[in-house]
Amino acid sequence: MIKVDVLPINPWQENIYILSDETKECVIIDPGCLSRGEKQYVVDFITQNKFKPVRLLQTHLHLDHIFGARFISEHFGLKLTAHKEDEFLIGEFKSHAAKYGIPVEDETPELKEYVSEGDVIEFGNSILNVMHLPGHSPGGVAYYNEDDKLAIVGDSIFRESIGRTDLPRGDYNSLISCLKNKLLALDEAVVLYPGHGPSTTVGHEKKNNSFLI
Repeated sequence: MIKVDVLPINPWQENIYILSDETKECVIIDPGCLSRGEKQYVVDFITQNKFKPVRLLQTHLHLDHIFGARFISEHFGLKLTAHKEDEFLIGEFKSHAAKYGIPVEDETPELKEYVSEGDVIEFGNSILNVMHLPGHSPGGVAYYNEDDKLAIVGDSIFRESIGRTDLPRGDYNSLISCLKNKLLALDEAVVLYPGHGPSTTVGHEKKNNSFLI
């Protein structure tokens, strides 16, 4: 059974997710740790729990979700993995940081592997299915496990809200279509873990999300 640990971090309170199972193998999703202290906090959390990181995954590549990507990839010897459609954001990493007045110590992270709709990510005794959810960003994805009824959804959807679509290559109509036809088609008991804020469920959003009703 997959255990989900949530580590809200950085000035945007971005949720880093550590998914593990009984084998202690884990995947790290969206390492937004910015400061040295935040990076050390993530390392200490993984070490203290005796987790064995085997994958580094991104739901998308916006700035606040990749601050610590290079550090985490190098520290644990993992390949940064995301959807190819978001790769252009890697090239804008430092300029975007400078635009917001954010000091970034690390070099630009390198995208080493790609995920696409229908891919299966394996760790320990568990799997995650990749769902492509463009709209907030063109390469936005969710990582879904049917048996444990959970999905890590990035900034595509929040509790009673949705991700913004006014950022580069965002698309409101695409996002709404994906959320209605893919995410909300899942079992109503599926827990949705967003990139910011509290978790929710498919059932709750079908009844309460004004963007999707």
